[in-house]
Amino acid sequence: MSRSRKPSVFQVGKVRDDGRTVVISGWGLGLCASGCACHRHPVAGHLAIAEDQAGGKLGLATYGEDECDCCEAWTADELAAILRDLDTVAGLQAQEPLAG
Repeated sequence: MSRSRKPSVFQVGKVRDDGRTVVISGWGLGLCASGCACHRHPVAGHLAIAEDQAGGKLGLATYGEDECDCCEAWTADELAAILRDLDTVAGLQAQEPLAG
């Protein structure tokens, strides 16, 4: 398994794949771990999502003159894996009752 730097995820959305088209919707992305300024709009300071529909990727827009290499976009497969993991965790039952 390799590690890569990705934008943070603060809202989980959906990934729909009908075999011909992949639609990624409803995801909220925040800054990557390095938190560099290249992802903030130079005037407004907000973040914007960059979606590559042809490549099935979701990442952050970059506003610098040079390409930023601080992080890479999430792929549809990676986002679908997050959804599968969340479903697995939701299906687990606690082994012991919660304290309190």
